[in-house]
Amino acid sequence: ELVHYQSRRLARRYLELVARVRERERSLGCDGERLTETVARQYFRLLAYKDEYEVARLFAETDFESRLKSQFEGDFRLRFHLAPPLLSRTDAATGRPRKREFGPWISRFFRILARFRWLRGTPIDPFGWSAERRLERRLIAEYESLVADIMARVGAGNLDIAVALAGVPDMIRGYGPVKLASIAAAKQKEAELRQLFLDPPPKSADAIAAE
Repeated sequence: ELVHYQSRRLARRYLELVARVRERERSLGCDGERLTETVARQYFRLLAYKDEYEVARLFAETDFESRLKSQFEGDFRLRFHLAPPLLSRTDAATGRPRKREFGPWISRFFRILARFRWLRGTPIDPFGWSAERRLERRLIAEYESLVADIMARVGAGNLDIAVALAGVPDMIRGYGPVKLASIAAAKQKEAELRQLFLDPPPKSADAIAAE
């Protein structure tokens, strides 16, 4: 899916990290691949964030348009409400870019834009300089760093906490202010779990006796 989302290079980046986590988890001698599966899910979610290129690709390279037309009868025209960077003013009430209405002609632009998704994240990405896109890239880099820390310190004794820590991005949901609030909550949870991961509480006498 990441090949269609952006490129083979991004897919390799994803597969290489997941493979390193799998190798590290297997070295622990524990049953299952809970850590690997968690990283695989959450890393994919962070890499495949919904942006302008993905919206264009979903419209231009899937059956979205035909499915939409099949649900309605009669003579109608598609209109799109979008907030493209550089063209949209900020709404004073919401702090979000104000959406503008575009006619059916924008579908041709979607097909062109979808072909340029390889620009995503590069210095010449026209959408990449927005605060939202910079935040998406920062979340990816921070997660890669977090996974590296987990692999360096994980053991059989703290594997459960490692899995929970790797799964924190699942808390990130929505768009705009809703997403920002969920990111703040996720980062707070990450800090709490990281502290437990680095300095787990001592085992009780009963737990030691049960081993």
